[in-house]
Parts: sequence; C-alpha cells; structure tokens
Amino acid sequence: MRWDRQKTRKTFARFAEARVRKERAPDNSDPLYDRLRNELVVAHLNLVRYLAVKFANRGEALDDLIQVGTVGLLKAIDRFDLERGVEFTTYATPTIVGEIKRYFRDKGWAVKVPRRLQELNLSVNRAVEKLAVKLGRSPTVRELAETLNATEEEILEAQELGQAYNLLSLDTELSGEGDKKSQTLADYIGTTDAGLELLEDKANLERAFEVLTGRERVILYLRFYESVSQTEIAKRLNVSQMHVSRLQQKALEKLKAVLVDDEGM
Repeated sequence: MRWDRQKTRKTFARFAEARVRKERAPDNSDPLYDRLRNELVVAHLNLVRYLAVKFANRGEALDDLIQVGTVGLLKAIDRFDLERGVEFTTYATPTIVGEIKRYFRDKGWAVKVPRRLQELNLSVNRAVEKLAVKLGRSPTVRELAETLNATEEEILEAQELGQAYNLLSLDTELSGEGDKKSQTLADYIGTTDAGLELLEDKANLERAFEVLTGRERVILYLRFYESVSQTEIAKRLNVSQMHVSRLQQKALEKLKAVLVDDEGM
C-alpha cells in the first residue's frame, strides 16, 4: 500500500499508543514501537532529502545534510500529535530545516568550540540585551554570571570565543552549477519557497491518482505530462477521439472529487 494521508494518520495513531507504553516503561523492549517508528522514518525520507537539497550548495555534502535532517525527522516523529489538526509534513518541515540550520550554525565557528560554550555565548548575548534594558546600562560580567548561573570565567570565555564565530555574509553566493545568474543569501530572505508550498499538493495528487483506472491514468499522463493530443492518444489506444475525450473528462472529475474531499477534511 502506498503511503498516503490516511495510512500516515493510522500509523501515527498506532505509534502514539506505543509511545505512551514506552514512556510508562522506558526500560522495556517494544518491537512494535521500534517498527512503527522505523516505518515512519522510511516513509518520510524523501521529505528530508527534498529539504536537504535546498542547502546542498553551501559547501556541505548532501549525504551529511540528509543525515542531519533525519535527526530532525526523528524529533518531529517523536513529538507529533494527531490532535494538532495539521499534516505531518507541515509539522515536520520546520523541525527538519531547523536541524539543518543548526548544523550550519555549529559549522560556522572558525575554531572548534565546545557546544556548551556555543550555547552559553548565545545565552550571554540574549542576557546582555535583557539586562541592558532592565538596568539602563551594559551589565557587568558578575551580573551576567549571576543571571545565567555560571562563573565569571565562563562568561568571559564565552564572550571571547564568540569572536571566533564566522558569520555568513548576505553577499555569499548560493547559486548552483546550472544557475544562469548567481544569487546571494540576501535574495532568499523574506521569500517563500514555492517548492515547499507544492509539496503537499503533489502528495495529494499522487493519492488521488489511485482512484483512476489504468486507462484513465495513461490518458492523463499522455495528455498533460507528454502533451499528446487526444487524436494521437486515440490512435495509440485504438479508440475514437470522442471516447478519449469522455474518459479524460471522467478522470478529471474523479480527481476533483477526491481533492475537494481532502480540502473539506
């Protein structure tokens, strides 16, 4: 059975039950929990790859990005709740992208800096802004240490190592080999990724095609994917052009009924 919306929801419903059992008895082995989790991962690896490709022209191997994105996928699977009323792909996308962006953030340090200090550096920056507003002046190292429950030495070390962070310039070119015109990071800020918007529509259309007969699928494929005329399709199928027209119309009505039904869910 192909992974469609209905199967995804059913699998997540079963996985949610297994997850509750796992949380109640974390030390107990649960083959069903592991199997359902693995099935959900495999079913959505194409989503991970699709999103990873968006970052593949930034100097990192695609396989590494897919591996990082899969970590985000696992987090999304473990946190997803059917009661949210959203599709899993919609929920998982920002988690996967966030994991990939975090990977680039960590790789952006010019020297090898422990994760603890990286996170402390970010916390220090946020604390400086908040305390500056509250105190009406720049906070001292001691005040930062007390706020963040850290030592003064750690605060100083985090601030010093923060200078080792290599910020990505907005003028950095991100274009791929096939692009005619180079694009920079600034070109992508504030824009909507049309590919992500079409992802859900593509999945719905693939599922809708399952209601068609084999001949109806062939006709729609030849007509709309190969741009073959109805007359030529009739010759290939050894039927009349009028018959092809009726089958095409019937197939389109079937697709419309399924897609309209999905929107009403």
